Amino acid sequence: MDSYNRRLFIKAAVVSGVGLHLMDGLPALARQSDGKRVGIIGLDTSHSVAFTKALNAVAPGAAAPDPVYDGYKVVAAYPHGSKDIESSVKRIPGYTEEVKKLGVEITGSIKELLSKVDVVLLETNDGRLHLEQALEVLKAGKRMFIDKPVAGTLSDAIAIYEAAKKYNIPVFSASSLRYIKGLENIDKAKVVGADTFSPAVLEKTHPDFFWYGIHGVETLYTVMGTGCKSVTRVNTPDTDIVVGIWGDGRTGTFRGTRTGKHDYGGTVFTKDGNKVLGPYAGYEPLLADIIKYFKTGQVPVTPEETIEIFAFMEAADESKRQGGKTVTLESVMAKAKKK
Repeated sequence: MDSYNRRLFIKAAVVSGVGLHLMDGLPALARQSDGKRVGIIGLDTSHSVAFTKALNAVAPGAAAPDPVYDGYKVVAAYPHGSKDIESSVKRIPGYTEEVKKLGVEITGSIKELLSKVDVVLLETNDGRLHLEQALEVLKAGKRMFIDKPVAGTLSDAIAIYEAAKKYNIPVFSASSLRYIKGLENIDKAKVVGADTFSPAVLEKTHPDFFWYGIHGVETLYTVMGTGCKSVTRVNTPDTDIVVGIWGDGRTGTFRGTRTGKHDYGGTVFTKDGNKVLGPYAGYEPLLADIIKYFKTGQVPVTPEETIEIFAFMEAADESKRQGGKTVTLESVMAKAKKK
């Protein structure tokens, strides 16, 4: 297929409907990045500083970067960033100064940033800005990791992956809780169910779990895989419990907490017995996968799985709005695609 006809094919695939099989039939012809200069969009999250310290070899006791990062280095950052979430806005000046001390140039626009880097970490804490910011990166033809949440709405999440397909740039998004300790000892083919938990602090500008509960939901999906059909949510001011029913009859639950000690973990039920997840493994395993993705263009988490995670959380919100009734993921996907 020549390049002209391929562009027509991609455009037709995007227009024809996305659902939960966004990349079906499309070979991922990942565009090769031409260097190892990393740019960051958004200095309103501690993730930006943590990633910069790891890649630029300024972690305590680090004499040189970890070889697993293969020489990738943060060279430039665009600081903004949420405009109206106070907890995020107030971080920008301090985090800007921190990364400047790590040898990072601060740019005045995303366009300027893109002229100086080869790959991008989209770290803006405010998911509502991700679609607009991601489109600039995709149009520039650069690979991009999008930190959680991939978007501020399910419809925006779908639109980002539509655009990724249109521009033929695979996009990777994940929570670092996908790499929680204990997962390495689990045969996912033998998983019959799971219960996970994480803090689920609320932010009025985002759907309930998009802001923080996504950590525990992503842990649940890491062990259960895709295929959830419906969810039911129990909500109190301090706690949420979401029960998901998978198409093969398995059940997975997520508990989101807003009181007590903030912690992450879970129990995985397998044919060989129960396995405990935890503790949190830090950012390094995620960052190692990000670098692999930058190098190869192969995404560790499929678009289908990421979109289903957001459909799960949106269905949980709809269940809350309906007083705890069961809501199908298919129904919220249909509404989101109409938008």
